[in-house]
Amino acid sequence: MKKASALLWAVLLSLTCLVFARVSDAGTSLIIATGGEAGVYYPLGKGIAKVLTERLTDTEVTAEISDASVANIRMIAAHEAALALVQNDMAFRAARGEKPFREPVRNLSMIASLYPEYVQCVTVSGNGVRTISDLRGRRVSVGTTDPGALDSVGAILSAAGLRYAEINADFHNFTDTALRIQDDQLDAGFVLAGYPTPAVAELAARMDINIAAFEKELLDKLTAAYPYFMRGIIPAGTYKGIDHDVPTVSVMAVLVCDSDLPEDLVYDITKAIFENLEEIAPIHAKARMISLGSALFAATVNVHPGAAKYYAEKGFKIPTLRR
Repeated sequence: MKKASALLWAVLLSLTCLVFARVSDAGTSLIIATGGEAGVYYPLGKGIAKVLTERLTDTEVTAEISDASVANIRMIAAHEAALALVQNDMAFRAARGEKPFREPVRNLSMIASLYPEYVQCVTVSGNGVRTISDLRGRRVSVGTTDPGALDSVGAILSAAGLRYAEINADFHNFTDTALRIQDDQLDAGFVLAGYPTPAVAELAARMDINIAAFEKELLDKLTAAYPYFMRGIIPAGTYKGIDHDVPTVSVMAVLVCDSDLPEDLVYDITKAIFENLEEIAPIHAKARMISLGSALFAATVNVHPGAAKYYAEKGFKIPTLRR
């Protein structure tokens, strides 16, 4: 029995150490899970890792390429990454054990909201799709078959009084959605990304496009029902031919961490990010949107105590989560 207990403690200790990736006399090594090389998460995560490595004592942070939000949260859950970039809607579902997660992720904490990612319903100018409600009976790309992405679009359609059965739904990534709209194989397509999205900008250069607006009633329903949705605007001029502001919703890209990370370490990480924004801003266009003032926007999981300590010192109230 004693040998079994000793073995169990050894296994638990080894799993705990995975949070830190490697701990040695030379210092601490942390992994930040990001995304694909062609997206925003990887270059941003790589840049943040560089700043943290340079600013934190005896700590090395390494960015790891991944399949983004869902995969990153699973890495946190398995203690395979200490930090990760994810969307706040995926963090919300993870904490509640909603699909695509089979059970609640208990060790997921937030460090900071970074920048918004906007829901863009791209369509063809003059085809009658002016608002989300106009999608009934149309050929619509609802994104890829990722369950989390489908749930976000499903929430939007449901709030608009639509069901998947009432649209001719298809499943495509940003690039394929744009190509199929151009080839008249789709009437509209949902794109969830920061603007301007290259695939949409390229489509706008080839044909007259429109971005379907979210009506006020729909915005009210979504923001009341889902804590991860925020009101947003796609400004006039974002794409060729779009000469008016388009109301929409956004989710936030957030930096999360393993809850087991020490409070002092997460405090230092949070401080290093927000007191060195001038070094982070040049990393990517989205990095210029990171600010202390929006760091707690649309929080959907608990703020790590180390991050909360830093925000409290700066006079910010830690948000109470909506469930």
